[in-house]
Amino acid sequence: MAQTAVLPASRRASRPAEFRDLGERRHYWRDAFRAVRAETEKRAAPLSPEDQIVQSMPDASPTKWHRAHVTWFFEQFLVVPNNPGYRAFDERFPFLFNSYYVAAGPRHARPQRGLITRPNGAEVTAYRAHVDAAVERLIEGIADDRVGELFRVLEIGLHHEQQHQELLLTDILHAFAQNPTNPAYDKNWRFPRRALAEGGYADLPSGIHKIGHDGDGYCFDNELPRHDTLIAPVKIARQLVSNAEWLEFIADKGYETPSLWLSDGWALVQAEGWQAPGCWRQADGRWQTMTLGGLQEVDLAAPVCHVSYYEADAFARWAGKHLPTEMEWEVAARAGLVADACGYLWQWTRSAYLPYPGYRAAEGALGEYNGKFMINQMVLRGSSLATPEGDERVSYRNFVDPQARWQFSGLRLAEYS
Repeated sequence: MAQTAVLPASRRASRPAEFRDLGERRHYWRDAFRAVRAETEKRAAPLSPEDQIVQSMPDASPTKWHRAHVTWFFEQFLVVPNNPGYRAFDERFPFLFNSYYVAAGPRHARPQRGLITRPNGAEVTAYRAHVDAAVERLIEGIADDRVGELFRVLEIGLHHEQQHQELLLTDILHAFAQNPTNPAYDKNWRFPRRALAEGGYADLPSGIHKIGHDGDGYCFDNELPRHDTLIAPVKIARQLVSNAEWLEFIADKGYETPSLWLSDGWALVQAEGWQAPGCWRQADGRWQTMTLGGLQEVDLAAPVCHVSYYEADAFARWAGKHLPTEMEWEVAARAGLVADACGYLWQWTRSAYLPYPGYRAAEGALGEYNGKFMINQMVLRGSSLATPEGDERVSYRNFVDPQARWQFSGLRLAEYS
């Protein structure tokens, strides 16, 4: 994936197809655990204690909460079930740092996470160290016949924490964008430069294609089962839509033309006064955008970022095109027909987030991870500049509400042949 001055993610070694022995297997998972946990702290390090408690909207969470929640996940689903003698760091923390796992017990209301000024950041750091030590003892000492199940849950926890590493950045950027002083997460940050690639549209091979995770490496349950899908003749843009193209949409009164918009989207344009992508603002006739490096001039060559599904859909209508389905996107990405499939921006598709044919959620609280959100959300594909290295793949199905603009979200177009 693309690297930036501030986000060189800790590379985790690829999981071997086979381990020589259990000792090597334990060693690999210990190192993987340490690398992921260290990356979270690395991303939080530039932030002050005050930065880490701010919650700028109900859909975002404070950095301190992210750090504690991913720790609770390991404690709840890995340590407690496998260590009957475990002593909790603080009995109040499960209520404070559970997110949406109903089966795991009651939880603090999501919109009020920013009100949790106590425990403070130092206590959360100590909590992380307490649980880290318990997890490492389990990795080294769990009975041989229980290693498989332990490491299955550990791997889920690592990918869960990597998801929150990305959210840590999207959430703090949204908070900083509300600050009139335009603070920078890292003043040296710039959108990564991309290699020049062929433009225009690529023809997708029509017919029946396999969609879903192919069994190589980790995946979430919503990427399964792999199944057949029919792709009609369609062309897909090799490039992401750029800021220069979006400025043409603005100049042509795209935000003022109701016929381009879905009804709910037009209502938001009017209610919230949308005139440009999220994080954009105009000063002295020039467009600027709030980034992880602070307020910067809009780079005309860079892909447009922080647009909602409604905006992406309206732009596609204005261009006389449409958004690709998630199936079309995956076929194109697997075939190498598109540039920047992964590593720059999540890309909106026109697919609703629904279960694949034959999907079954896991039993218990971990089964609440994806399946219960398969309603009223739209699918994004790819990954973004904030996605930790090693956590991107073409079968990954991200999903958010269609009005969301705080994600690193962009789009590419498609047209029927």
